Amino acid sequence: MRNELLNSFYSGNCFHAYKYFGAHLTHESGVLGVRFTVYAPKAKGVQVIGEFNKWTGENYEMVNLDEKGTYTLFVPEAKEGMMYKYRIFQSTGMICDKCDPYGFFSELRPNTASYIVYLNNSLFTDDEWMKARSKNYNNPISIYELHLGSWKKPNKDEYYNYTEISDELISHLKLNNFTHIEIMPLNEHPFDGSWGYQSSGYFSPTSRYGTTKELMLFIDKCHKNNIGVILDFVPVHFVRDNFSLAKFDGTALYEYEYDDVADNEWGSCNFNYYNPTVVSFLMSAATFWLDVYHIDGLRMDAISNAIYWQGDPKRGVNIGGVDFLRKMNYGLNSMYPEVMLIAEDSSNYIKVTAPTPYGGLGFDYKWDLGWMHDTLNYFATPPWERKFNHNLINFSMSYFYYENYLLSLSHDEVVHGKKSIIDKLWGTYEEKFAQCKTLFTYMFTHPGKKLNFMSNEIAQFREWDENKENDWFLLKYPSHDSFNRYFKELSKIYSSHSALYEKDYDEAGFKWIDADNKDASVYSYMRYSEKEKLLIILNMSSNHYKNFRLGLDHECSAKEIINSELDIYGGYNIVNSKQIFSEPISANNKKHSILIDLAPYTSCIFQIN
Repeated sequence: MRNELLNSFYSGNCFHAYKYFGAHLTHESGVLGVRFTVYAPKAKGVQVIGEFNKWTGENYEMVNLDEKGTYTLFVPEAKEGMMYKYRIFQSTGMICDKCDPYGFFSELRPNTASYIVYLNNSLFTDDEWMKARSKNYNNPISIYELHLGSWKKPNKDEYYNYTEISDELISHLKLNNFTHIEIMPLNEHPFDGSWGYQSSGYFSPTSRYGTTKELMLFIDKCHKNNIGVILDFVPVHFVRDNFSLAKFDGTALYEYEYDDVADNEWGSCNFNYYNPTVVSFLMSAATFWLDVYHIDGLRMDAISNAIYWQGDPKRGVNIGGVDFLRKMNYGLNSMYPEVMLIAEDSSNYIKVTAPTPYGGLGFDYKWDLGWMHDTLNYFATPPWERKFNHNLINFSMSYFYYENYLLSLSHDEVVHGKKSIIDKLWGTYEEKFAQCKTLFTYMFTHPGKKLNFMSNEIAQFREWDENKENDWFLLKYPSHDSFNRYFKELSKIYSSHSALYEKDYDEAGFKWIDADNKDASVYSYMRYSEKEKLLIILNMSSNHYKNFRLGLDHECSAKEIINSELDIYGGYNIVNSKQIFSEPISANNKKHSILIDLAPYTSCIFQIN
């Protein structure tokens, strides 16, 4: 088995390198100890140092197993819970102590040693969940993107661990009708301000939030409460810090050799996808989280930087990066056909969500960043100018079915001077709340799965800061409490009405009633499933339309199931409380129509019978 795994590792075809590399508790010749294995092909020598030998490598020289650079050593005095590093005698003549690239746990920053850990995932009791989960193409998906360290904090400089936060977090998710959480990277990272996106430990959950066991129990508890867990995964770049992967054996082992592509805009190192052992490393890291931690999906960061050199289409397609993505996704889909693979890709590269046998990259979903930019730009525009920007809203449906798009209002939109979601919107304090409700009605009724960053659900005005918890005190104020009540009900309607999710990626699931009413700034459309029809109307103007006529295909009745102007949501009760029956009067090129009352900035959903 060892030779087979090493051969696949060297050839760039290995998905389970973590089962051999790293520190593994094992019996050898009847003795319990730890087998350490590391890859450093250009090193002049490697020693393992740690608590078991008082951090001296003398007499702990690792053996170059096959002259290809895999070093290994069995240490009987090494025990679970002890810290260790590799002392690399680099090709440059430098001696450098490195954390284990395949280490399963790490010291809390600023310290950098790896820990010997036994990963016992028999702790999981989620067999029923694991058997039932799927890619959810025809199911509701409402994702809560979460930075675990700042959702709630005991104080500025500390974090709650998984055990302490789990019950309250899961209760919040269920009350707001989220189906999944997406946790910003949990891999070990030295700098808090990178939010985990500049990793130093691809197989090591950060020690900030607790132990490996506590993480497993947290995920297990989510599954018991029907909450899926998606993990942010960063297959593009890694930290430059000397204790980690950079110049690991004195050469560019994980990164590109040439400076013009080795470094990137984030000040980190780009992975070299042309090195087969790097491909095996990354594919194994992705597999590791699905295998060991029962993760239900991977959201892969900055995919455009893997597709194009430095993320710039003008520099051309990075063939190695594209081949890597296809190989990884094909393998993951084969082993875990029920796990969701999600691309955060800002490029126009085609077939991102097409299967690899058909020339695609093999992702299941792609973030619709165009929808996000257009929508937020439109809502930032004064209402009297919106008729000149009308296509910012209707344009998304002209390309939507080219990929399996996921609508996201993520952490990237609420930091670095961009303002929070509600604060981006044009208008007075009261007008912002009215429009924010309509923004989310648009989001939850537009085809595609949904993702919201934490605090969107309470209409937080302050930008996100990883050093501060969400402004939960806002819920004491009527406007925020009413908004959150609307968000909860809207989320509930989304997950309980099949017309809003069953045919997300089927053109039969959506039809415009009127996409072109720029003078009124009103949009109307239908959503369909096999069982029901819903009519959605969005008034993006400051006008009150008391007898607004909408065309429908056939004689029918319409019952309003939610209206953002209801008083319990902070509105003025300008709603359509009675069932409405169609009239044989033409409108919108249709033979029948209804009249509704449409308040300024309001949105409403009707059940059509």
